[in-house]
Amino acid sequence: MYTLAACAEMVFLELPIDERARRIHDAGFQVEIWDWTRHDLAALARTPADFSSMTGYIRGSLTDEEGAAELLSTAEESLKAAEQLGCPRLNLHGTGLDGQGLPVVPVTGEVTGEMWIAAHRTLTRLAELGESAGVVFTLENLNTAVDHPGVPFATAADTLALVQAVDRPGLRMNLDLYHAQIGEGNLIELVRRAHALGLIGEIQVADVPGRREPGTGEINYPAVARALAGLGYEGTVALEAWASSDSELALERFRSAFTV
Repeated sequence: MYTLAACAEMVFLELPIDERARRIHDAGFQVEIWDWTRHDLAALARTPADFSSMTGYIRGSLTDEEGAAELLSTAEESLKAAEQLGCPRLNLHGTGLDGQGLPVVPVTGEVTGEMWIAAHRTLTRLAELGESAGVVFTLENLNTAVDHPGVPFATAADTLALVQAVDRPGLRMNLDLYHAQIGEGNLIELVRRAHALGLIGEIQVADVPGRREPGTGEINYPAVARALAGLGYEGTVALEAWASSDSELALERFRSAFTV
């Protein structure tokens, strides 16, 4: 059966990040964080939490030479931070995001063939870094309609195509079903396809609209959970959602939706 995790950036917001990690751990979940440079890693390491994922770069992009060099350099720094927390997965996006989730280097118009080639080359080098360090980089799909306009390779189809083209164990897909619902829909079939290819590194969830916990919107997450169980998925399902009211209630609703 899959493992459940929760993002400490989005629940128990009234508490310091290390206390959030403790509360999530005490509730029986693994813990995820975003930009590790904003946190006291030593304080987080002193908690009993099992960290399942964190952001795997500080700056950079997949699509141009200068951005790729920055992405690779800051990924190496992230590997050291991951080692400090014992974190097995480092998350990536098509380009760096600012504090509002907007791309630092937005793409206007079509993503070109040259961009695809550059992304493939950069992701291959990241996969090699991950394999040397014994961790997995995950490339997350995003949505451009609501949260992340201008991000290249945002769709689940594009993200999956890149991961499949690289075909290295050090790179997998972070399949975010909140973003996929906004961008593409047909979630269970998407999960089945990615699982059949063996390319899922993690699954993230939140309901639509609002990006809140399961049961607050339109996605039938119990049906998704049954599909995952039927597939024999043994990876991580992570709540990356704002609590609609009480954080403990949000975690319990998440647990209930994914208890098969």
